[in-house]
Amino acid sequence: MQALVLTAYRQFAIEDVPTPSPGPKEVLVRVGACGICGSDVHGMDGSTGRRRPPVIMGHEAAGVVEQAGVEATCWRPGSRVTFDSTIYCGACAFCRSGRINLCDNRRVLGVSCEEYRCDGAFAEYVVVPQHILYRVPDGVSLEEAAMAEPVSVAVHAVARAGLHLNDSVVVVGAGMIGLLVVQAARAAGCGMLIAVDVDERKLELAKSMGASHGVLANENTPARVRELTEGYGAHAAFEVVGASKPLQTAIACVRKGGVVALVGNLSAQAELPLQSVVTREITLNGSCASNGEYPVCLDLMARGAIQVKPLMSAVAPLSEGPEWFQRLYAKEPGLMKVILQPDGGE
Repeated sequence: MQALVLTAYRQFAIEDVPTPSPGPKEVLVRVGACGICGSDVHGMDGSTGRRRPPVIMGHEAAGVVEQAGVEATCWRPGSRVTFDSTIYCGACAFCRSGRINLCDNRRVLGVSCEEYRCDGAFAEYVVVPQHILYRVPDGVSLEEAAMAEPVSVAVHAVARAGLHLNDSVVVVGAGMIGLLVVQAARAAGCGMLIAVDVDERKLELAKSMGASHGVLANENTPARVRELTEGYGAHAAFEVVGASKPLQTAIACVRKGGVVALVGNLSAQAELPLQSVVTREITLNGSCASNGEYPVCLDLMARGAIQVKPLMSAVAPLSEGPEWFQRLYAKEPGLMKVILQPDGGE
């Protein structure tokens, strides 16, 4: 089969590689669509340490069942499916307690550091365990279904924040995940929803997707949020960048007793305004990947409560992958989600 291989840092090639065979409890999926994740773009130069060549990246994918292992009895050839990016064991203490995203033995598709090493879905075929597969609803294309993974990250983050009906919300960072958090928070019944970003175009897109206000990120942002929330600040904020300044902004934008969900993971460390968190009794909730939210996400997408098409900048053949990776790495203005298809697609 053909696959897009990271052969060296910042270097890709389309290569012929062996087609994988499913084990007894695994399924061979013919990939119809696979999205380029921001973590793939950040990792292609070696800076994150989690994409070590040679590796086939890609964990936001959907396709059609080609072959099922002898014990994968729930799946038949021809079924349209998507799958979790996290391969969890189902047996460790965290899995048994229902926190599969914290699995002690987890692997992540398309990630190649020692504890995770596993090829991904930028290929014609990929093998995945049957227990991480989900059926794609009628009316949802494979290109849209490939977006279930980032949608699940946003939905999990909203669940971690514990929103109540009509809570005021701030989303700091209106990139891909931030825009999905906007939609997920709106679907969860939040009230005032304020998007914060340095890019006015992204703020306009956020408002088209359910944000009630767009506020430019600067030193006056917390004051503007308080002005919009009767002087209190928001009930909850989502930090969707992963750096010191956005984190500080998110904390400054919530009221006393507020909640800040930490979703962004760009920097390994960030400066925390400790006294503000302690004296105002702010709750900080880390949010990692997703925890079984795929069925909810696929339903929200099928009903149009979360829309992913406006976030797709391009759907392109897998053979054009190297070019699209370079354009994303160069931070081409206006470029968001790129979906790659092995030749033919759906």
